[in-house]
Amino acid sequence: MLDLLIKGATVVDGTGAPAITADVGVKDGRIVEVGRIADDASERIDAAGAWLIPGFVDIHTHYDGQASWDETFSPSIHHGVTTLMMGNCGVGFAPLSAGPKAKAVADLIDLMEGVEDIPGVALAEGVRFDWESFPQFMDALEAMPHSLDFLLQIPHDPVRMRVMGDRALAGKPASAEDVAAMRALVREALDAGAAGFSTGRSDNHRTASGKDTPACEADAAELTGIAHAFDGLQHGVVQLVSDFDLLRGAERFDAEFDLVEQMARASGRPLSMTWLQRDPGGEQWKQVQAKVEAAVETGLPLYLQTAARGIGVINGLDATFHPFVGFPGYKEIANLPLARRAAAMREPARRAAILSQQSEPMAGDGTPVPPLVDILLARIELISARMFPLCTAAQPVPDYEPDVRTSFYAQAKMRGTTALAALYDYLAEDDGGNLIYFPIFNYNDGSLDVVHQMLQHPRALFALSDSGAHVGTVCDASFTTFMLTHWVRDRTRDKLGLERAVEMLTSRNARYLGLHDRGEIAVGKRADLNLIDPQRLSVGVPRLVRDLPAGGRRFLQKGEGYLGTWVAGHCVQHDGQVSDVRPGKLVRMGR
Repeated sequence: MLDLLIKGATVVDGTGAPAITADVGVKDGRIVEVGRIADDASERIDAAGAWLIPGFVDIHTHYDGQASWDETFSPSIHHGVTTLMMGNCGVGFAPLSAGPKAKAVADLIDLMEGVEDIPGVALAEGVRFDWESFPQFMDALEAMPHSLDFLLQIPHDPVRMRVMGDRALAGKPASAEDVAAMRALVREALDAGAAGFSTGRSDNHRTASGKDTPACEADAAELTGIAHAFDGLQHGVVQLVSDFDLLRGAERFDAEFDLVEQMARASGRPLSMTWLQRDPGGEQWKQVQAKVEAAVETGLPLYLQTAARGIGVINGLDATFHPFVGFPGYKEIANLPLARRAAAMREPARRAAILSQQSEPMAGDGTPVPPLVDILLARIELISARMFPLCTAAQPVPDYEPDVRTSFYAQAKMRGTTALAALYDYLAEDDGGNLIYFPIFNYNDGSLDVVHQMLQHPRALFALSDSGAHVGTVCDASFTTFMLTHWVRDRTRDKLGLERAVEMLTSRNARYLGLHDRGEIAVGKRADLNLIDPQRLSVGVPRLVRDLPAGGRRFLQKGEGYLGTWVAGHCVQHDGQVSDVRPGKLVRMGR
């Protein structure tokens, strides 16, 4: 007898093959039959009209802290993810530095809070830090029950901090002995089953105390020396985020990309990098594409981590950022409760005073705010053409490809006022709960046409959800759902086929990671499945909630239309309700 029989679904198998109508039978966590099935089953689901697709594989998350207190990986569990990888961008929570543990923990929290916008108080209360080495960190998370499968990469910054101590925090160059010690730590993690190694080289990443991240200026000797930790192994990937020194000058691009190639060549393993249309630097993505294509021609296994939509922030009075957070007049009332703050903003004299001011510098020593914020605030009138009401009465679910005619810039022109005044009045309305959608990257031309081009590229990997991070500014865990709602169902031009979108969400990422047991609906594969009502499918609405440890707040966005999600044949969520079963495991690669 089968454990589960799903009857008459539209089966999209994850390979890119055309969808078929079929039954799927599950036994002992595996798919055992696909076709017309007459066997009895303990559970039988009539799925006529529903999509049955593999569980999604998210390769770019930051649940390194949340995994310690949240067994369910919310909100990814509400968006069809069944396997995820954390430890991206070179930041994480292991290994701990030698010396006093309190300082080691504080330094890692300072790093994660600054780079990934996760409240430090939540991390301090929620993460146990009952480990020292990276294998011990793996053991600690493995011992906890979880809903979803997960993989761990060992991140560069903690490795550098472990070996070099305060010299790492000061950005000092690594000696040959330092590099050898870092390589040994990475090899130890890979031998324990780590899925790879990550490093971060973005000028926009800062610690909470405003310092550069420890490894952001690592030189070729360090990067290639560490990469040789993969020697002789048949598993593992390398992940890298870099803006290729864009803010320091376009002429630095080639030298920075050379480091990427050297690292890929030294590791011999697949290497993926962040791929964005940046601002400033809107043409850089084409340079990255050309360089990757040329490198692939020489045999280097390079890939491009690609977002499903704009990369940006949600602005609001209670969110991490909004346009007035640096204005002296706003700072006077910033600590008032939200509704009182909004009322104070509506006072005519205060409104006039604030609108006559300019934002004080946000970036600099002692703050994690990147220089890009000051650049954007200085151009607020122009940038407001890319700022939109997140939701309206006519559009209750976010429109992530909004028409520029609905922007605050356009609204201001129609009202004969400034964009700054239009933004101010919107934020000050009612109880102060209005939210602004601001796609900073991937939206330079007022549409997602560039993203469409990126998603079509053969080296593109669906990624960059940053799930578990930037909790006060976004909830891009909904990227997976957005791929199916926007790109497959709702967009009026240049859409993606259902089969292509599902292949990107599932088997392509699984193959990149070396996971050959999942990502497809086929006999013998794991029963990691999503059953979806395509008409009800929705990204949901982001809401600020205070459900983090120590009362920390985050944006939470729950997808709708997921009739069921199964991990190894166990239903982990049904129609938005998370179940009590915890079949998720730490996936140890090379075992």
